[in-house]
Amino acid sequence: MHISTGEDGAVNVRNNGFVPAAVLLRPAEVVDVDGMVQCVQMAYQHFVARIGQPPAPMLDDYARLIHERMVFVAMAASTVAGVLVLRETDEGFLLDNVAVHPTYQRQGIGKMLLDHAEQCALAAGHDSIFLYTNELMVENRYLYARIGYREYDRRTEQGLSRIYMRKHLVAV
Repeated sequence: MHISTGEDGAVNVRNNGFVPAAVLLRPAEVVDVDGMVQCVQMAYQHFVARIGQPPAPMLDDYARLIHERMVFVAMAASTVAGVLVLRETDEGFLLDNVAVHPTYQRQGIGKMLLDHAEQCALAAGHDSIFLYTNELMVENRYLYARIGYREYDRRTEQGLSRIYMRKHLVAV
C-alpha cells in the first residue's frame, strides 16, 4: 500500500492493485452528505432483517455529524466509497462508525479507514481506541477480534444489545 499526504492534508492511497483507482481519504464536507448516507445505507442494509431494525449508523444525521465529530470519506473518483466517524468521549477515543459501500468492499478501503482511525487516536494522545457493535453482527465482531480488538463490556443501550471492544495501540 502506498500512502501520501497532499498539501491540504488529504491522504492518497494506492493499494498495490487491490483498489481499482486512487482512493482519496479526506475530511467530509457538507457536499458529501448524500453520498455518505447512500454508502452507510448500502453497507448496513443486510443487518436490518437480522436485528429487527436499522442499525444506529443508518439513522445518523450526517450533516450534523460533520460539524460535531471527526468525519472522513474515502473517495473513489467522485463516489463516496467509505465513511469513517470518530470522536473523543469520557471513555476514550471512539470509532463511532466505519462503513464501506458494498461495491468497494474487499479492496482495502476498510483497512485504510481503520488504520486512519488508529492514527487519529494516537495523534489525539490516546493509547487505545474503542468501538461497539450489535451483538448480532457476528461477522463484525470476528473482524474486529482478528485485527486486535478485545471485548471488554456488554451493554443494552436504546434497546440494542451492544458489545464493546477496545484495541490498545502502539505508536510507530
